[in-house]
Amino acid sequence: MITAVPVAHRRVRLTRRCGLLAVAVGLAATDLAVKAWATSALADGAVIGTGPVQLRLAFNPGAAFSIAADAPAWVLPTVTGIITFIVAVTSWRMAPGTGHLGRLGLAAILGGASANLIDRFPDGVVTDYLHTGWWPTFNLADTFIVGGAAILITLTAFRSPDERAQHSPER
Repeated sequence: MITAVPVAHRRVRLTRRCGLLAVAVGLAATDLAVKAWATSALADGAVIGTGPVQLRLAFNPGAAFSIAADAPAWVLPTVTGIITFIVAVTSWRMAPGTGHLGRLGLAAILGGASANLIDRFPDGVVTDYLHTGWWPTFNLADTFIVGGAAILITLTAFRSPDERAQHSPER
């Protein structure tokens, strides 16, 4: 038997989905704006900061840690585009049944992935500018992706037994 979903319930689902997308767009826009600033402010090789994190411009033709930097030019945009699409669809589908923190984690991953994908399209490289000296240079979008994943992992690890049973694949 098919039952109609009440209008109020549909509205809540749509509001949660649109909220997730709005946060993702805001995070992506923030990263892209900082990348534009870094490209102009650090173009002459300038380094800003003396602490544990410096601002230093770098361009990464590969994925994380320069993986696949020597791959044909079409490979990374295609693969990251597919992955970003999957993240977007998964986020859209999960948003209605996910709490505030879970939606924030999904939005952070989607926003970071989208920003890096958009940044890569014009010239095949991602703009990095956060430099530690002991870790590969990275950008704000990378921190969004890692932070979002950390939120989702933490939420999953600390679920109550009832929540684990509810989300079990055996159901």
